[in-house]
Amino acid sequence: MTETLPPVGIEFFDVHRLHLVEVEAPALSPEDESARDRVWSMAVRDNPALFDGPVVACAGLEWIGPHALRLSWARVTYRHYALRRVPGATALPSLFVNVVQPTDDGRVLVARMSPSTAASGRWQLPGGSVEPPHDGEVLDEAALRGQASRELAEEMGIDAAPEVLRVWAVTRGENSSIGLTYLTPALPERLLRDSFAAAARAERAQSRDPELDQIALVRSAEELTGLVGPHADYLEPVVRRYARAPLHRN
Repeated sequence: MTETLPPVGIEFFDVHRLHLVEVEAPALSPEDESARDRVWSMAVRDNPALFDGPVVACAGLEWIGPHALRLSWARVTYRHYALRRVPGATALPSLFVNVVQPTDDGRVLVARMSPSTAASGRWQLPGGSVEPPHDGEVLDEAALRGQASRELAEEMGIDAAPEVLRVWAVTRGENSSIGLTYLTPALPERLLRDSFAAAARAERAQSRDPELDQIALVRSAEELTGLVGPHADYLEPVVRRYARAPLHRN
């Protein structure tokens, strides 16, 4: 018998295994579809960098055993989340991966989104929205680890094989968004800073703005208060959990 997860909040789920099932996104009424498109058009007018690319939304979560979750997912595009601003309409929660990258002295890497992004100035963990699989591929635990590994490489220049990442927590926060947090082996501070600088140079060499424009290393949740700007809602709880639970580290 499955057990439905508790009501929405900034929540942690201790998960060791994920089972993913694809479902269809709910159909929209013509009125909601038209309102969604109007909201999206206004958002693009205000921020031309917005891109209506394919993403994965979370359609449901259920416990299927101790520390095991079934995650139902649906294919949408970023435009779907404009429904959050349509009165009476309901958008599916977004689904994203992020990575706890520790240093070898016990700190955690956090990063700030650059001005050219949709979340300019926000401090968060390296990561990004989950993308749907290509034809002939599947979205499973291995694919999610691969996406988390790719985000770490693209944003931070850190090459961590997907096999060394492990799911460390599942979070649910603002707009019921679901975050899949992975833990990767600790690295020296100098390597992290050099890799980030090299990744930023490589992006600028291609006439692109890096997605992240600054990093910081924090030992505790209290140190986050010194980082000026908005913070992702999961950031403080994740850092606090890591700092207080050494037995869960790699």
